[in-house]
Amino acid sequence: MLSSAHRTTAQDTAQDADVVIIGAGIAGLAAAHHLTSAGVTVSVLEAAPYVGGRMATDRVDGFLLDRGGQLLTTSYPELLRTPGLEGAALRMFSPGVLVHSDGRSYRSGAVGSARNTRSSRSALRTGAVGSARSALTAARALASAPRPQLGGAVDQARLGAALGRLASTPIPRLMSRPELTALEALSARGLPSRTVSGFIRPLLSALLCDPDLGTSSRCADLALRAFARGRLCVTAGGASALPELLARTLPTGVVRTDVQVTDTSINYVTTKEHGEIACRSLVLATGASAAAELLPGLRVPEFHAVTVLHHTAPVAPMTDPALLLDADRSGPVAHTAVMSAVDPSRAPDGRTLISSTVLGTPPPAAELDRTVRAHLARLYGTPTDDWELLAVHHNPEAVPAMPPPHDLRRPVRLLSGLYVCGDHRDTNTVQGALFSGRRAAHAVLRDLGVQPSYGTAPLPAVA
Repeated sequence: MLSSAHRTTAQDTAQDADVVIIGAGIAGLAAAHHLTSAGVTVSVLEAAPYVGGRMATDRVDGFLLDRGGQLLTTSYPELLRTPGLEGAALRMFSPGVLVHSDGRSYRSGAVGSARNTRSSRSALRTGAVGSARSALTAARALASAPRPQLGGAVDQARLGAALGRLASTPIPRLMSRPELTALEALSARGLPSRTVSGFIRPLLSALLCDPDLGTSSRCADLALRAFARGRLCVTAGGASALPELLARTLPTGVVRTDVQVTDTSINYVTTKEHGEIACRSLVLATGASAAAELLPGLRVPEFHAVTVLHHTAPVAPMTDPALLLDADRSGPVAHTAVMSAVDPSRAPDGRTLISSTVLGTPPPAAELDRTVRAHLARLYGTPTDDWELLAVHHNPEAVPAMPPPHDLRRPVRLLSGLYVCGDHRDTNTVQGALFSGRRAAHAVLRDLGVQPSYGTAPLPAVA
């Protein structure tokens, strides 16, 4: 949450601003940074008592428990370009992923180059693994892995080479491919069916929060490209650390939480706590459903539901900071990780935190924990009877769906003075939310006749 130095109360006198932004999620906060960097005065209004929207983290008995299950990659360009993120730190998963199939787990998809394995800062700066040498190195590493499960060494080499090619493919070329659903496109890529079902499908399900892979194949290609060019990661200190950092690094008083907006216009916003705030432009940076309530007629997409469960165990089921996927889809859990191994700050000293994500409609509440525990026992190969459930978070509108045809650049400028941003205007990732905030801010600045300022400072990562 915002510290007291960055929050205002109902007794504070609201000041007029050039731009009012409704919503303090990462899209709205990113837009605020681009606008203030250009010298425009901004007021960000958030109805909740905290910033971040769906990127929220609860504190329970010393544990940091994310409410959402979305993953980041170090190759997201907006992590480098968004002003205010210079002080952020990332905790990375082990290269590739662990895939559980036929009763055992194996590592696959570790295509990161030696450069970004040795130096996470360099990986964030360049994110490149697309050279022929790096693809060949990845293919050899996969081919020599013990107990190959994806059809043998040849299929492993094909997978490594395919990911290497994807990493170096320019985005315009990816966008020129015929647009199908991700599932339809997978069958036409020339990879063995075991490779698709044993690695690509569970990985894409985790990256897109879409177990049925009805997502646009172009969006799926972008997700796989980001995976191939970087490393899966989370924000050190919980998902909320990213929006909290963006809020802290804005000028004092810009962000106001606990503010209920009752009426909106291009020239003013009326709030329950502060009365009327005059402005020259209005940016809606809420979720899609909330934006449609404020702006009737705005299209609301379908959503992917996500349920996140957090457990603690007397003994960690594994020490590897890896993302574990279930290729067999033998239970409700799509992916799980010992998060205290990935980011030790998320659990008290000596304690273990296991976070697991269920995609789509979860089992009934009365059966959810029992069913998930049984599945986790198979995935980790250890009894889970003595695990303690810390929290369950279910969000039926966790991630906007992106079925084909999907417009990757939905308009953020509705008319001069009225703009909208969020992951429902771009891709349904943190990258998409941040970039939509940039696009909205630049549209505002163009209409105001102000030259935008670009932020390119590097973002440090923690291995």
